[in-house]
Amino acid sequence: QVQLVESGGGVVEAGGSLRLSCVTSGDTSNQLTMAWFRQPPGKERDFVASHTWRRGRVYDAKYDESVKGRFSIYRENFKNTLYLQMNNLKPEDTAIYYCAAKSPEVSAYNYWGQGTQVTVSW
Repeated sequence: QVQLVESGGGVVEAGGSLRLSCVTSGDTSNQLTMAWFRQPPGKERDFVASHTWRRGRVYDAKYDESVKGRFSIYRENFKNTLYLQMNNLKPEDTAIYYCAAKSPEVSAYNYWGQGTQVTVSW
């Protein structure tokens, strides 16, 4: 079992920055693919970014085209924390952001956090 707790959301003006955090606990000692998803108001949840953690190294970072060059996914191992650094935020980035995890061998994410709201105003 893996537990995920997000924080760091808030209200920011367009062009500003936020850093989301996802503290991971439970069975995280082996390997995990971790990701950020977001759900804008009235829309479905979409992929934002992911990477795979295996034997102390990070592999295969991926980003949705809409956030490439603006968002960065990374982790601090000693804190068991995954981050999403978001720069040059746009109003269309407004959404509830979710942290997710899965084994790299499976296709579906089976561990989810509770979500954190990000609102970008003009």
